[in-house]
Amino acid sequence: MSELTHFEEGAPRMVDVADKPSTTRTAQAEAIIMLPEPARLALQNNPKGDPLMVAQLAGIMGAKKTSDLIPLCHPLPIKKAGVEIEPHAQGLRVIATVKTEGQTGVEMEALTAVSVAALTVYDMLKAASKGIEIQNIRLLSKTGGKSGDYHAEEQP
Repeated sequence: MSELTHFEEGAPRMVDVADKPSTTRTAQAEAIIMLPEPARLALQNNPKGDPLMVAQLAGIMGAKKTSDLIPLCHPLPIKKAGVEIEPHAQGLRVIATVKTEGQTGVEMEALTAVSVAALTVYDMLKAASKGIEIQNIRLLSKTGGKSGDYHAEEQP
């Protein structure tokens, strides 16, 4: 088991990345949003605008604000942040892709992006149904850095 890097002698700390080489880092994360029938209908029949566009913007903003939300995350110069929302078996799938050139990865930024986007979908559709569920927030992949690349196993 590897040692947790955010602790030193039992105290929380921000990891020192000063001596790490700067490399291209990417991460992709996903979240699944289960929509009850009333929420699905409200999403399809909304004449006032597209709630998913609002969620996409919120997700991108979430990626940019990750270090303000997660106490020990480094502020990063994000070079790319994108959020896609697509139909899924019983609702929606949110996918975020984040890229930087730096000394630490962007996994937390991608995970924050899908979380904020999914929460925004909930906020936009909660008038139609309080039974919306956000599930399976997870890292799909990351590239770059000392630990190398990671690719999650496919889920059914």
